[in-house]
Amino acid sequence: MQKIPATFFVNGDRYDLMIDTHALLLEVLRDDLGFKGVHESCGEGDCGACTVLVDGVAVLSCLTLAAAVRGKEIVTIEGLAKGSDLDPIQNAFVKHGAIQCGYCTPGMVMAAKNLLNENPHPSREEIKKGLAGNLCRCTGYNKIIEAVSDVAKGGK
Repeated sequence: MQKIPATFFVNGDRYDLMIDTHALLLEVLRDDLGFKGVHESCGEGDCGACTVLVDGVAVLSCLTLAAAVRGKEIVTIEGLAKGSDLDPIQNAFVKHGAIQCGYCTPGMVMAAKNLLNENPHPSREEIKKGLAGNLCRCTGYNKIIEAVSDVAKGGK
């Protein structure tokens, strides 16, 4: 396995390391850098549990080569809160009970963050479409959609 130098900017911090040329972003974030909020579920890009933001855009870290995002700004679920102050999306998920087992939650929150960055006031249908790549087996989606809608309407 060939290793290459890589610099990553994750949640505002710089990380310099050597990575395998074939390493996935998911592996680097979880195994090398310790960001355990990035979850692996399907490993095929079908569930969204591994969603992170790269330069402000949602990507599936289980399908993204780490080498392809060297030098880019990466935000994981751990990077949304500012100290003990949760991001409005995180607060809304708690407020609306949109978290059950919690496994899909980080990816779902990151997809919602991406949606609201692109469209701060989405309709219910736009929320459904924006979160369509993320699967949840516990909530039935209504509470998740309500949480995102609440933030879009200015709720915290």
